[in-house]
Amino acid sequence: MTSSSSPSQDSQRFAHSHPEGLRADALMEEDVAWSHEIDGERDGDQFDRSERAALRRVAGLSTELEDVTEVEYRQLRLERVVLVGVWTSGTAQDSENSLAELAALAETAGALVLDGVIQRRDKPDAATYIGSGKATELRDIVLETGADTVICDGELSPGQLIHLEDVVKVKVIDRTALILDIFAQHAKSREGKAQVALAQMQYMLPRLRGWGQSLSRQMGGGKGGGLATRGPGETKIETDRRRIREKMAKMRREIADMKTGREIKRQERKRNKVPSVAIAGYTNAGKSSLLNRLTGAGVLVENSLFATLDPTVRRAETPSGRLYTLADTVGFVRHLPHHLVEAFRSTMEEVGESDLILHVVDGSHPNPEEQLTAVREVITDVGATRVPEIVVINKADAADPLTLQRLMRIEKRSIAVSARTGQGIEELLALIDNELPRPSVEVEALVPYTLGKLVARAHTEGEVISEEHTPEGTLLKVRVHEELAADLAPYVPVAVPVA
Repeated sequence: MTSSSSPSQDSQRFAHSHPEGLRADALMEEDVAWSHEIDGERDGDQFDRSERAALRRVAGLSTELEDVTEVEYRQLRLERVVLVGVWTSGTAQDSENSLAELAALAETAGALVLDGVIQRRDKPDAATYIGSGKATELRDIVLETGADTVICDGELSPGQLIHLEDVVKVKVIDRTALILDIFAQHAKSREGKAQVALAQMQYMLPRLRGWGQSLSRQMGGGKGGGLATRGPGETKIETDRRRIREKMAKMRREIADMKTGREIKRQERKRNKVPSVAIAGYTNAGKSSLLNRLTGAGVLVENSLFATLDPTVRRAETPSGRLYTLADTVGFVRHLPHHLVEAFRSTMEEVGESDLILHVVDGSHPNPEEQLTAVREVITDVGATRVPEIVVINKADAADPLTLQRLMRIEKRSIAVSARTGQGIEELLALIDNELPRPSVEVEALVPYTLGKLVARAHTEGEVISEEHTPEGTLLKVRVHEELAADLAPYVPVAVPVA
C-alpha cells in the first residue's frame, strides 16, 4: 500500500528543517553580497549586473488559465507559487534538498515561494502526479496562501498537467518548464537564444491545448477553392503543431550554421596546436568566478542559478609560459531537461573537444557528491568521458573541512580552491600545466638569425626548455609537435621522440 503524509505535515517538517523558509538562502543570497571593493578587481566591471537588476516591463503578463478576449487592466506582480514534490527514493533529506533547489530555481525566475509540500509515494500518480486526494488538499493550500501557480519537482506529462490544473484551478508548471523559463531570461547571444527557443518548442509541441474553435475543422481542399468536397481539413491545433515543426526545422538549420563558425575557430586553435581546457560543473558552483580569477575575463558573477549561459573562451598562460584556451560552459543541474541537452549539444561539444576538463563542484553545498553525479551524467551524454578530468572543489573558504577531506579522499584527482579569496589557485595552475598534453618531440636546433619567425613559432607552439644566443644563431632546446619539428629539421642535429 502506498504510504503518504498530508501536505500540511510535510510542509511543517520542510519548514522546520529550513528555518529561513523556502527561500533557499544557502543557494540564493541577496545581490548585495557582491562587493565592488572586494570583488571588482577580480571580476571586472560586471556590465551585465545593472542591466539584469533594472526594471523591465513585461507585456501580456498573465497567470490565469482562461483565454483573454478583452483588454483589461492587470497589476504587475511577482508570481506567488507553491512547490510540490514526490519522494519516491532516497532519504527525506534528499527530497528536501531537491525541493530547496526548486525554490532557488523559482526565485531565480522571479517568483515568490509561499509554501512547499512533499508526498511519499512509490511512483508519481499517472493522472494528477500526487493523486486525486492529495491534489484536493493541495487546492486548499493554494486557497489558503493565495498562490497563483503550482510548480512540480519533476517533468509532468501533458495529461498530468491538465488533470492537476482542473483540480487546483491555478496554473501548473513543472521543473522543466521552469528551467526553460530561466534560460530564456538569461540567454544573450544569438546562438543561446536560438538554442533556448528550440528547446521550448520541443517541450511545448506535445503540450499544445485548444478550446472551442481550436478543435473545429477548417475547410477542406476542394478544387478551385469553392465548395470543400474532399472531407474535413486540419483543426487549428494541428495547424499550430505544423507551424511549430516548421519553425523547429528552421531553428535547427540556423544553429547548424552557427555551429560551423565555432568549429572553424576550434580548428584554427587546433592548427596552431593551442591546448584547450573546459570548465564544467553544477550551476552556481563558481565556474565564472574561477574563469575570472584565472584569466581576468570579467564575466558576470552572480550568486544565482544559471547566471551565465553563453560559453566564453579566453586565452590563458601556464606558469611555465605555455598558452592554452579556457572555456566556461553552461551550468548543469540534476534532471537537466533532455530538450536542453539536445539544443545545447553544439555548445557542450566544447567540453568533448577539450584536452582537459576542470569539473567545478561547490564544496559548501549540502550534497556535493550528488552534484558530481549529475554533471557526469551530462558529460557522458555529450561523449566526453575520455577527456582527462580534474575535480576543482570551489568555495573552500566556506566549506566544512570534513566535507573537503571526504571529497578529496573520494576524488583522487582533486584540489580545493576558493575563487573568491585566491586560495589554491597557484596549485591549480601548476596542476593544469602538468596535465595539459605536451609536444611529442624534443628538438635541439641552431636557428639562423634570419629565421626569427621560426624562433617565434617555437615559443608560441612549443615548450622552450632553453635558449642561447650564439654568433651563428639562436640555439634552442624545445619540445614541439611533429609539424614544427619538420620545419626545424634542417637545423637539428638530432630529433629524439620523448618516451
